[in-house]
Amino acid sequence: MAFCSIEPFQYVALRLPSDQIRVEQILPNTLINLGKYGSFHSNQIIGRPYHLTFEIVDRSEAKDGRELRIVPAAELHALALVEQAETEDVSTPGDETPAQGTPKSNVNTHDDPTNQKLTMAEIEALKQSDMGSGKELIEKIMQSHSTLDQKTAFSLAKYTLRKHKKYLKRFCVLPLDVSRMVDWMMADRDFARVMEMRNEAIGLVGCWANVHASGQEEQFFPEVPPASRYLMVDDSGGLLVAAMAERMGILHQTNYEGVEVTTDTDGDVDGDGDDNHHPAEHPHPHQQPESHKQTQTQTTLPHKPRRQQYRLDAMSATSNHITVVHANQQPNLALLRYFNFDFNNPTSSHPLYTNLKTLSWLQLIDPDSDTTYQEPEVVPAEELAKAKSNKRSAYYRKRRRWQRVKKVIDETREGGFNGLVVASHTDPTSILRHLVPLLGGGAQVVVYSPNVEPLVSLADYYSTARRTAYLGLPEDERQVPSEDFPVDPTLLLAPMVQTARVRNWQVLPGRTHPLMTSRGGAEGYIFTATRVLPAQGKVEARGRPPRGKKVKPDTADTPNSTVDDPPQSPLKKQKTEIGNNLDETVQAPAEPLQPGADVET
Repeated sequence: MAFCSIEPFQYVALRLPSDQIRVEQILPNTLINLGKYGSFHSNQIIGRPYHLTFEIVDRSEAKDGRELRIVPAAELHALALVEQAETEDVSTPGDETPAQGTPKSNVNTHDDPTNQKLTMAEIEALKQSDMGSGKELIEKIMQSHSTLDQKTAFSLAKYTLRKHKKYLKRFCVLPLDVSRMVDWMMADRDFARVMEMRNEAIGLVGCWANVHASGQEEQFFPEVPPASRYLMVDDSGGLLVAAMAERMGILHQTNYEGVEVTTDTDGDVDGDGDDNHHPAEHPHPHQQPESHKQTQTQTTLPHKPRRQQYRLDAMSATSNHITVVHANQQPNLALLRYFNFDFNNPTSSHPLYTNLKTLSWLQLIDPDSDTTYQEPEVVPAEELAKAKSNKRSAYYRKRRRWQRVKKVIDETREGGFNGLVVASHTDPTSILRHLVPLLGGGAQVVVYSPNVEPLVSLADYYSTARRTAYLGLPEDERQVPSEDFPVDPTLLLAPMVQTARVRNWQVLPGRTHPLMTSRGGAEGYIFTATRVLPAQGKVEARGRPPRGKKVKPDTADTPNSTVDDPPQSPLKKQKTEIGNNLDETVQAPAEPLQPGADVET
């Protein structure tokens, strides 16, 4: 499994008490700073399972280098358990009915800064002292509030939650997948960089494109044709490629060959109060002492084993792979580094090393104009044996690169892909003009755009009216591209434009409304269609012939006439024919035989 435990050099998502997501790379022997919540050493969470909540303990409570404490589930849900117990006690019938007091109301309650007796200087001093861990500080602040007893239950819960988000030093380690990375990009990064593509739009693109894994192994089923081959154009920095690769099961690395981390320090995370996450069940060898000084520490970064350095060829998969067409010399897939895949320096143990193929528009449309498609000069073996080792290595490297590029270009130009997914700032009409003919019959075409205008024009070019007008022209006048027909309208069927947007609402009695803090921006629209193969030759539709009509042949005695025979089932007709044959072959004797008469044999 890709998300069993926290591995070194992985990117993880840290959820803070304020519900903010921070993405950090877990490098061994480094310090991770969480701002006002504190800091901790990365070795204390390496090897731990995901979805655990840790609390940064005070300096006075840190023992043997244990800076973190696993928060048990009972402590995390203590408030909900107490409220549930109180509700059950009230609902239980008793001998005496408690007197109903006047319900609290916040009509006469005014928010006054003087209600809090502690000043900001005193709160900062408490944060710097031993009481600044979280729970004690929150209790001190709530005790110093003069009008806390006047708050309603809803107001008190809201006030307590706000203080917990501000002062509690906790974080939860979550695996980094595409959905969390989209939320992180939307909240803390430049969302326009990924074309403002939200999770609901990514889900629709994957569903309409029918992106899935092939579910077969090539070595076990060599006779089965290649499947799950998808063509993509991605201008979102690799986000769409990552989303489709995650649906195909080739995004997350499960084999960490060459990763070796050794330290000379021992430690553990304090797990008081939680038997399910005892240190004995989850051994944790990588800890640091309280002094945080590293001595004789060796860290080996991921590398390619020498024996397997050339065992796997890049871009060599025939099924379950993605082919990206880009406009630059190198594709912009920078976001894939958050999933341990660097396109400029890939590792052979990652699934995308063999299942991600790239080529430029020049290589696709006019490969002869590209220099990498030209075969290098062949050097004789005798001359190559006399050359220096560096020249010989450069020669073989050029040959391997040429073979890889030629194979990808020829395979792409051959076509037969199972789907096309496009998210680009370029006019989608010019993209589909070249890529739709490369799809197989029944393949799905999905185009994402932040704005609806280019997709409306694209749907009009593949509409039924334009296809009818195109088929009504003589064959010698059908020219694509032209002013009226920029694309061939007979290649796609049932074009449709749609959108989806999930809006967060606050649902409370008398307070139901959309959240005012939701992010705006583009809605995001999706164009979908199905690739069809135009019929070859003339196709005529004939109706069903009438039943029960039978024409008798002409005879000398009777003229031509039509007799209506009632329809008969084949079984009844067969029984009638058998009965007629028996009547002709079997004849009864003329006189009955007398007893004792001689029978001539």
